[in-house]
Amino acid sequence: MLSSGRLCWPLLATGRSAAGCVRLLAGNAHRLSRCFSSSVGDGSLPESADVVIVGGGAIGTSVFYHLAKRGITNVVLLERDKLTAGTTWHSAGLYWCLRPNDTEIQLLSKTRELVKKDGILEQETGLSTFTPNGGLFTASTKERLDEYKRLSTVGKYYGIESHVLTPAQTQDIYPLINTEDLYGALYSPGDGLIEPSGVTQAYTKGGKQRGGKVFEETPVTGLQKQGNRITAVETTRGTIKTSLLVNACGVWSPKVAHMAGAHCPLAAMKHAYVVTQPIEGLGFVPNIRDHDQSVYLKLQGSCLAIGGYEQDPDFWDDVKDSFAFGLFDLNWDIFEAHINAHVKRVPSVESAGIQHTVCGPESFTPDHKPLVGYTPDCENLFLACGYNSAGIMLSGGHGDQIAQWIDQGYTDIDMYSSDITRFHQSYTNNTKWVKDRSHEAYAKNYSVVYPHDQPLAGRLLRKSPFYDRLIQQGCFHIETLGYERPFYFDATHTHTDRQTEPLTYDYYGAYPDCTPKHATHTYADMLRHEYSFQWPHTFATVKSEHAAIRNKVGLIDMSAFGKLLVEGKDSTAAVSLLSTANVAGKGVGSTTYTQMCNQRGGVECDLTVSHIGDNNFYIATPGGSAQHDEQWIRKTIRERGLDCTVTPITDEHGVLSVQGPHSRALMQGLTGQDMSIDAFPFGTNRMVDVKGHSVRVIRLTFVGETGYELHVPRESGEAVYDIVWEAGQKYGVQNVGYYAVEGLSMEKGYRHWHADIRPDDTPLEAGMSWVCKLKTTQPFIGREALERQKKEGIRKRLVYVHLPESDPLKDPSAPAIFGLESLYRDGECVGYLRRACYAYSLGRPLGVGYVHASNGGVVSSDWIKDGKYELEIMGSMLPVSVSTKTPFDPQNLRVKGFY
Repeated sequence: MLSSGRLCWPLLATGRSAAGCVRLLAGNAHRLSRCFSSSVGDGSLPESADVVIVGGGAIGTSVFYHLAKRGITNVVLLERDKLTAGTTWHSAGLYWCLRPNDTEIQLLSKTRELVKKDGILEQETGLSTFTPNGGLFTASTKERLDEYKRLSTVGKYYGIESHVLTPAQTQDIYPLINTEDLYGALYSPGDGLIEPSGVTQAYTKGGKQRGGKVFEETPVTGLQKQGNRITAVETTRGTIKTSLLVNACGVWSPKVAHMAGAHCPLAAMKHAYVVTQPIEGLGFVPNIRDHDQSVYLKLQGSCLAIGGYEQDPDFWDDVKDSFAFGLFDLNWDIFEAHINAHVKRVPSVESAGIQHTVCGPESFTPDHKPLVGYTPDCENLFLACGYNSAGIMLSGGHGDQIAQWIDQGYTDIDMYSSDITRFHQSYTNNTKWVKDRSHEAYAKNYSVVYPHDQPLAGRLLRKSPFYDRLIQQGCFHIETLGYERPFYFDATHTHTDRQTEPLTYDYYGAYPDCTPKHATHTYADMLRHEYSFQWPHTFATVKSEHAAIRNKVGLIDMSAFGKLLVEGKDSTAAVSLLSTANVAGKGVGSTTYTQMCNQRGGVECDLTVSHIGDNNFYIATPGGSAQHDEQWIRKTIRERGLDCTVTPITDEHGVLSVQGPHSRALMQGLTGQDMSIDAFPFGTNRMVDVKGHSVRVIRLTFVGETGYELHVPRESGEAVYDIVWEAGQKYGVQNVGYYAVEGLSMEKGYRHWHADIRPDDTPLEAGMSWVCKLKTTQPFIGREALERQKKEGIRKRLVYVHLPESDPLKDPSAPAIFGLESLYRDGECVGYLRRACYAYSLGRPLGVGYVHASNGGVVSSDWIKDGKYELEIMGSMLPVSVSTKTPFDPQNLRVKGFY
């Protein structure tokens, strides 16, 4: 049946051509949608609404339902055509319980509680939308099976049943599957299928039952604005005033965003699957995801719907407004990449005919995550789009969290991985960047998710003033918020071909399961070394950088820090209200580490505030959260009516961090400023002359040593680096990257935002009550919630997990951890690792995670101490010790300058 590498399909049983089947399916879908959308709306368009949602797919209707359920009944949903138009109506509807991060697992669990048999939606609306046929993830390599073992491990904490199967066990569950090339599979009985139109109908019915209104055949033609806020939505049926617009328009979302003067970085692609004719002996089998072949096979009655993610997707550049229930002709030259993979996994596919070809529009984003949240460009435009073929299964969880976000200003699940502020404004309107990065993310959708993976496309957007100097010294960079940030240094690779020209995703060779198209590129080859669930080959390199900080002196390029000036007559009041710590009381010249919380006490920001003048503050935020932190600060100031300005100056300054036992001596040789402990204590900031260059020097550390941050004007960057580097030679100075910083900071108990602390964690849970001014009467956002939590008792606690001592350089089989490993107390799963590293100073792997009492009770110090702990690492149990005590230098002697 194979000819020239292409599968020759039997004639369609219907006698129709493929194009005819497309038209038939489109017509059927149109009628399916109209079976519950027979009218154009709920009466006349109201004059105003608290919230207007644009887009009647699974996401828009879920937000509609969840807002109404929270009591926001003055909510209006506008659909340009009929509900489910665009993408939802032709979606495959696959549902998987497990994803490679804990946030999405929680969101998927919320969806399942809604759609399962006798679930919330069925009880409320009488509509059944879920088929529980289970799911299989097949593994053709050891690395893939390792990834599945990690998924299974973290899933246990959330009560998700899964089983790692042998090839023989896999065939018992799916008799028609070919297992000759398999290492094994992961079976998840809770997986299944969600009927797209049915779940949309259920969301709509549930929302309307509570007073929400839906208007179909009501295109949005424009937006009215006052300043940076939308005031009204113009439609073909009239104008409706609103204080909030939710943009849930799928591939059409950039057009609506453009009306508001905002950017929506997603790309429209033609995404396809085909439906076979009935396959004899198929039975009621699970859906298959064959990540190594980049394909899926979905049960559809006695047939299979088969599709996947090809390396060269077809973009839809000319997005037409009139395209509602249409489909594209299938491009067999693109889709044929999947055919042999489908046949390889289920050979019966080869002799089956085609009932339908389905090629419709779908939106994809630069990192294959949704776009959610308030846009930085428009104060009251909320995005809920860009779902990368996962909109149906994420609809319940996302609708729930978006409604919380809109209603109370925060969520109870960490949504940052979907938050639009994970991208910086400076490049989200760059069409080429959006397409290149979205192409890469699409092609990598089924690639193994390794801990330190990096994108190749769309790089070199933002570079520090030290970038060229570091490249000359063998720096391997990673990206954060578009910024190139040093990861480690390899003196054997100092060639400038590594990162002086942007890569495009024409080069696929960095990914083991992709086909190389071009010659080897050094950066991609170096990245490949990180593709492992064992300690990588860079272990010795990172150990050397770690030792330089602990024993000598190291230079860290921290220029990716976000940098803000907060100025004006209410600036002191603003930073004091936002900050958990006393950031203004120490006076001009002080720098304070603080957190910023939401009303429930969850940590929204983790940063430093430097008091640099009367009503003048300089804020430095982590590089990865800089856009988020800026928006949180701006939004709070605006909502409180405070009179001050927020000015971003990130790209105007570099930050060179000088850390280690010899840092004071090095710095003293560069300036006439007295750098002694008494004259320049920890938490001091001053303008200092460094060999003729004016530099703001801040006595801080993120690695647990005596150290200084040099905040250098960009134009002085290379000169200052050269001065410090030359002066440091007699002290054995080394460049140090963030790979080493990860371990150094974890040993010292310093927190990473979005890993160790998130909006769903409070400072008290993270063991950081010392950063909260609770012993004073000073107000700050979240104070009441923290006081209440302190009184009622803390129900989860951050702990350090110590593995047995080991040396991977001597024993390559030593256990490696990267996060998501499950933690057991007395045989019961009580948590999982958020983050992990090898702690070189301690000679052992080290993890950070939260422990929870099984009955939801208070987690006391005694409860933590009394337990016997084990860590599950890819299915194997390892005895570990657990502590709340800072692992390295708990008395901060080194930070204070005492060695």
